[in-house]
Amino acid sequence: MSETTGTATRGVSLSDAAASKIRTLLDEDGREGLRLRVGVQPGGCSGVSYQLYFDDRVLDGDVVRDVGGVGVVVDRMSAPFLADVTIDFSSMPGREGFTIGNPNAGGGCCG
Repeated sequence: MSETTGTATRGVSLSDAAASKIRTLLDEDGREGLRLRVGVQPGGCSGVSYQLYFDDRVLDGDVVRDVGGVGVVVDRMSAPFLADVTIDFSSMPGREGFTIGNPNAGGGCCG
């Protein structure tokens, strides 16, 4: 397990809006020791689909970082796919959610 403090380079970063929303959700949950786990699974338009969820576990090989005041955990297999990924949060009338910007994504879906 690698523990690093500070905004990650070549890893997951959070916009101010995303970090704020995640901190709010964690505060509302109220459980101690939760972190945002970010991972990938095969599938989706660019070859992977992203997973975001709260987790209190740190597994062997996980990379744990503090990003914008949020504990972020990435598993060893997902880390190469998440280099330079930025998670953002937007809230518009009728539409609210997280988006993931990955400059390394190979392409998108054809319409």
